[in-house]
Amino acid sequence: MGDISDPAAPVDQAAGGVFDEETYLRLNPDVRLAVSGGGFSSGREHYERYGRAEGRPFVMPQGVVRGRIVMTADPDVRREKLPSPAAAVDAVRLSHSGGIFVNGWIDDAGDPLDSLDLYFSTWSVSLDGRSLARQRRPDTERALASTRRHPYGFIGFLFAARRLAGSVCSVVARLKSGAEISLMVTAEMSEDHELRELALSALAQAQYFGNPYFEAVAAIDASIGGQMADFNKMLNRRAVNAPYVERFGGAGRVCKGSIAVCLYGRAEYMFLQQAMFAKLPGIGDYEFIYVLNSPWLAEQVLQEARRSALIYGLDMTVVILNANAGVGAANNAAAQYASSPRLIFMRPDVFARADDWAQRHTGIIEALPAAQTALFGAPLYYDDGALMHAGMYFCEDTLPGVSGRRIRRTSILRVAHYGRGAPPQSAEFLRPRPVPAVSGAFMSVERAWFEQLGGFTPDYVFSHYEDADLCLKSIEAGRLPWLHGAPLWHMEGKGALRRPQHEGGGVINRWLFTRDWSEMVHNGLLGAAPDYPGLGGEDAP
Repeated sequence: MGDISDPAAPVDQAAGGVFDEETYLRLNPDVRLAVSGGGFSSGREHYERYGRAEGRPFVMPQGVVRGRIVMTADPDVRREKLPSPAAAVDAVRLSHSGGIFVNGWIDDAGDPLDSLDLYFSTWSVSLDGRSLARQRRPDTERALASTRRHPYGFIGFLFAARRLAGSVCSVVARLKSGAEISLMVTAEMSEDHELRELALSALAQAQYFGNPYFEAVAAIDASIGGQMADFNKMLNRRAVNAPYVERFGGAGRVCKGSIAVCLYGRAEYMFLQQAMFAKLPGIGDYEFIYVLNSPWLAEQVLQEARRSALIYGLDMTVVILNANAGVGAANNAAAQYASSPRLIFMRPDVFARADDWAQRHTGIIEALPAAQTALFGAPLYYDDGALMHAGMYFCEDTLPGVSGRRIRRTSILRVAHYGRGAPPQSAEFLRPRPVPAVSGAFMSVERAWFEQLGGFTPDYVFSHYEDADLCLKSIEAGRLPWLHGAPLWHMEGKGALRRPQHEGGGVINRWLFTRDWSEMVHNGLLGAAPDYPGLGGEDAP
């Protein structure tokens, strides 16, 4: 979380004092007059805009001898004022739970930005220049008539975890040389989820000079990534609090497996999935739990659920969250309403490829050793019949980039898929075996093991990498993920809406996954043929 400074925090290191509003107004009666007349919102605003450069006093002199004149400032002597840089602040946005977003641009090509300080009437915060995500601003390049390859734009994000009063804000941008510019901005208040969307969309739509994805990951590494993860975790906890739950059919009875499906933006896939699974022999041993991440679709989803229950008669529970908690947190919520010892996490656009799918899955968990069924996946196929997933493995992408005058190498992890695009009967990919990870599009987990692992990590934004994270937690705890023969179709990307904020969330997630798991992945889990104990090394496909 971000550190919010006290209103009395040091504002001038050279003076060695702390700013006090009443003292400043008492020592500068002309400022008091200007404030009372509406020229400034506070003495602090005047100090940041003019008083600092003028050398105005803001602390009472010590050791005053009564009866003698004490000069608190020489009106004829002023500090040398460096020329102010060209800059602009496009927006300062605050959320009700303490999210802070700021974006704009500054001409610091020859004199780097040192800090960006926000001053309000009751609080202030200083953002280190290195914590800001820098981006290309073609509009600024045109305005400055600049041909330099310099990221003039900046984005800042901080999570204070406390309610902050918003109003007129004094934004002070300071360069390394000491030059500064003060700008007055009216901070807008936003709902927490709106601020998350704004910040993530800004990251996704930013322009860079190098590879956009790598540059975006590098830009959030210093601060924004961690701040956004904390903010998102808070929103996810709130979203799953006190959901609306309605059961259909015999939901709640003890069964062999609970199929949890997260819905977002596309309510119709519930009915379609029920229709496709209802005809399978043995599906009566399973229940479905649909978790809705789109509360504005609640009425439509409940109508679809009632219709499905009447037509197909499968046991079903609908859990409606009050906001979008993402796939991981939504799946955790679904697990709380499961009535079986087996949790099956599935996307809404996943369908059984064979009529005996339910019987195959039941046979796997009943016949095989617990070590092979604690967590497993299955082959997934494209709609044209080609193989999509046959287990996942970890790769590392490295790309050099330029930050200022120094060359920076950015390395980030990603997941890849065994056999992606291979013919449907490629035996080397389809054989049962342990793998580094399996896809969250279909994941079968022993409930007790899932709970022991703490479920899905709720830090991940919306979707992506929460499945690989769970698999690595399982490996770390002593059980490898497996791939078994219960194949399914996956209409990838069809079951949910994709917006710019989701692309920004993907950047945060890949950065977060790399931060948390890079050391472990590099310890024998990197590549398609990892040498981690139990994974087969050269025998891997």
